[in-house]
Amino acid sequence: MPANTTTLTWRPLSRDDAKASADLLNAIEAVDRIGENYTEADTLTELVDPYADLERGSLAAFDGDVMVGYMKVRFKPFADADEVHRVFLDGGVHPDHRRQGVGTRLVRAGVEAAKVLHDLHHPGRKLVIDVHKAEHIAGLAELVRAHGFSPARYFQHLKHPLGGDSTAVRPPDGLGLEAWSPDNDDDFRHVRNEAYRDFWGASPMPADHWRNKITNQTFRPELSFLLRDTATGAPVALLVTMYWEADTAATGIRDAHFMVIGTVRTHRRRGAATALITHALATAAAHRYDRASLSVDSASPTGASGLFERTGFTPTMRYVRWALEVG
Repeated sequence: MPANTTTLTWRPLSRDDAKASADLLNAIEAVDRIGENYTEADTLTELVDPYADLERGSLAAFDGDVMVGYMKVRFKPFADADEVHRVFLDGGVHPDHRRQGVGTRLVRAGVEAAKVLHDLHHPGRKLVIDVHKAEHIAGLAELVRAHGFSPARYFQHLKHPLGGDSTAVRPPDGLGLEAWSPDNDDDFRHVRNEAYRDFWGASPMPADHWRNKITNQTFRPELSFLLRDTATGAPVALLVTMYWEADTAATGIRDAHFMVIGTVRTHRRRGAATALITHALATAAAHRYDRASLSVDSASPTGASGLFERTGFTPTMRYVRWALEVG
């Protein structure tokens, strides 16, 4: 029988909780089926996020030594272009402990923690708390609506099978293709920040955030590419690929996830993104990946949804970005 909230042990997360966190997330995946599996190294990356204040911004519930629920808040180093500070609230509850009040306590704690971190880092700005979850998760919509969240945006997860002939489109004239290297890493980050300036909810990624979220143990440099203007030397477009070994262990499928795709505004609609995507698909196939995947904002200002479908991606799952405006 699951323990109730009064018999559970509650405390902030710590870096020592990586294995317990992975075990919980894998138990959640077995029921929710969102395609996310974790190793201890994956969850440790989340716990050492430089913008996750575990002492002030996290809470976990334990039944003995087993983690049965958690929440974690991530603040942003910068406010968005519209001067809004969007705090990201993540969490989950073990399927055996749902509908026992655990999720309610975690969401309430997450909202209060978001306010504390907001006041510490961006006082005077408008605070919006975001929750990003797959639409089909049972009970999730009812839980967040009960705390005042409402849908703000929709995102599609898309997949592309590999294995057949994949033909790369040549880059537009005047643009040269480069694979990632330590020498051009900062160019990758610069293009990401410039390309995402008009993306909803995006803010610049400092170097420490880039290292934690992008060039970590899941990063695949051999499948990550940059386009550079050969006349000026300026980097103008990028594609970054990630790969999770835990997903392959659970499903037998090697999935190359195109985590970041972007083109600076001066070079959009010239074929740069098409060249990057088709080159990455061909390279992933040559490296014996079974599938490529990516996620896209349904209202992307660049028309990315149409581009991805034209290059062979098909929608498989929808995510909802729930938002709570606090001030």
